[in-house]
Amino acid sequence: MESVTLTVQKRDKSVKPKVVRRSGMIPAEFYGHGVENESLQMDYQTFRKLFRIAGENTVIDLGVEGGGSHKVLVHRVDRHPVTDNFEYIEFINVRMDEKVTTNVAVNLEGQAPAVKEMAGVLVQHLHEIEITCLPGDLIHEVTLNVESLVDFHTALHVSDIKVPSTVEILTPLDDTVAAVNAPREEEEELAPEVDVSSVEVPGEAPAEGGEEGGDAAGDKKEEAGE
Repeated sequence: MESVTLTVQKRDKSVKPKVVRRSGMIPAEFYGHGVENESLQMDYQTFRKLFRIAGENTVIDLGVEGGGSHKVLVHRVDRHPVTDNFEYIEFINVRMDEKVTTNVAVNLEGQAPAVKEMAGVLVQHLHEIEITCLPGDLIHEVTLNVESLVDFHTALHVSDIKVPSTVEILTPLDDTVAAVNAPREEEEELAPEVDVSSVEVPGEAPAEGGEEGGDAAGDKKEEAGE
């Protein structure tokens, strides 16, 4: 995978992050094994455009103005809960000869026969898988075709996902990725019916018995009166 380049500036840690954001910059941190931590900042729009293309699984040549350059991955992205704007970024230093572990998205393609012909509902149970590989072999996503889902009893598992030989999947291979559920109407038809009239409530005598008991009590009172 080709790397991309990003130029950043050293950040004065005495300046509050919200002040940095107001100036059109994003506060960031750089760290990693065997390197010194650095507080950084970068142009918001520049990073937004880069991240849209690179995501978290592309090696970035990070150049620090007035400093050196590093091979990094985006390790953490904080966004504003309302606006979804970038609030804070963390870059982690990587060595090209050491494996890294990350998550990649699982995309589904095709049309499941159980959906098209049986009106089923396609459900994706797993949206990411964990992988490990060298930084230069990182992939952005994996794709799984759902055309083998011919009924409501078949499913696709992690073991069905194909990745390059240089990539190892760490997610359990028997985890379910996708399946097709029966339509709700069919589920309701298959549900057993219960005759509620035959269900007895604890502590409550049958209605007929109660009436007979009342008549018997009345007869005893009449006999006493005689």
